[in-house]
Amino acid sequence: MIEKLNSDCFCISLDRGALRQALDADPVAGGLSALIEERCPHLFASLPVFVSRPHVDGMAKVVAAVEKVVALPAYREEVLARAPEIARLDPGARGAFLGYDFHLAAEGPRLIEINTNAGGALLNGLLGRAQRACCDEVAHLIGGPVPAEHLEQAIFDMFVREWRLTGREGVPSRVAIVDDAPEEQFLYPEFLLFERLFRRFGVRADVLAPEDLRYEGELRDARGCIDLVYNRLTDFSLAQEAHAALRAAYLSGAVVVTPHPRAHALYADKRNLALLSDASGLAALGAREETIAALMHGVPRTRLVSAGAAEALWSERRRLFFKPATGYGSKAAYRGDKLTRRVWSEILAGDYVAQELVEPGRRRVGPEAILKVDVRNYVYDGKVQLLAARLYQGQTTNFRTAGGGFAPVLTAPLRAEALEPA
Repeated sequence: MIEKLNSDCFCISLDRGALRQALDADPVAGGLSALIEERCPHLFASLPVFVSRPHVDGMAKVVAAVEKVVALPAYREEVLARAPEIARLDPGARGAFLGYDFHLAAEGPRLIEINTNAGGALLNGLLGRAQRACCDEVAHLIGGPVPAEHLEQAIFDMFVREWRLTGREGVPSRVAIVDDAPEEQFLYPEFLLFERLFRRFGVRADVLAPEDLRYEGELRDARGCIDLVYNRLTDFSLAQEAHAALRAAYLSGAVVVTPHPRAHALYADKRNLALLSDASGLAALGAREETIAALMHGVPRTRLVSAGAAEALWSERRRLFFKPATGYGSKAAYRGDKLTRRVWSEILAGDYVAQELVEPGRRRVGPEAILKVDVRNYVYDGKVQLLAARLYQGQTTNFRTAGGGFAPVLTAPLRAEALEPA
């Protein structure tokens, strides 16, 4: 049924007028829709993606199994031993917005990777409320949208919990959304949405670049003290000179940073996937049988790339996908069947993992247009907050495909026959 819906159902589509209205609802932060259309015209897909309830439950089961492994002292000891020194600091906070990305295979969902600064949650919240059904029956089957204030409240509560997990009380007085050259970032419009969200809950917020920050016993900029940093940097260990002030403030405990270096080391380093897909290794770490079974079913076999394994990996390359250990955003990631000898030499010289290739799902968006699909679970403290799909062409997600981009995920209760065009 789900395959039929993703192939033949065009009954539900994006209401771009409603989306523009939601984006521009706050006159202080108005103009976001125009900014998105100019900066990233393929950010939002034209159609939703249908996912079966067993697949939704299966993804949640894998998330829960990963969390059980991450809680094991032996796992933490092993992954932190190879991590930068800064990752050994435990600030108490869990780390906001983990992104568990899945391909939905016929035999069940397969975890492709985990990211610690997963973007798009607020954008997908707005997108889910801007879907148009062709008739009342279809609208009823989909069910009403989650009210905006519910998702936004949950997101705000997550940051407050991060704040309090570090031993602080109340709520932060001021939040900074920090990234390198933020106005040039692809998801800069979402930074403005977060700024708007915090202000709506009475917390001062600003989008800042690292150069705006200085450490003087507290983290400050020209406007005053900063209590919490929503960290969108891809320098996961805060090692670059430009990030020295933020690093010093974090190490001293003067500011709450989320997500933080420890969260990246525990979850998002791609080398962890080799542990999470190794049954004997997991058993040695103390994982329970049911946890191991869930991960063996849900995580594609992943191996570390090394000179000793080079010959075997090259011969198997057509069945593998190669990723840099600390990569992000699909940068420098390659399908094995597309590799040249030149790229292969770069992979061997770098720090890569080789993952069993799992083909993505498919969604038809037009008579001749079929796009690939992956599904992101936004997760905090082991609980799935939101599901979103990404539609694309090419080797990896890219937000450059007409008709592609973020797409809402629709699940049961749905009847395939009710969604067929009259």
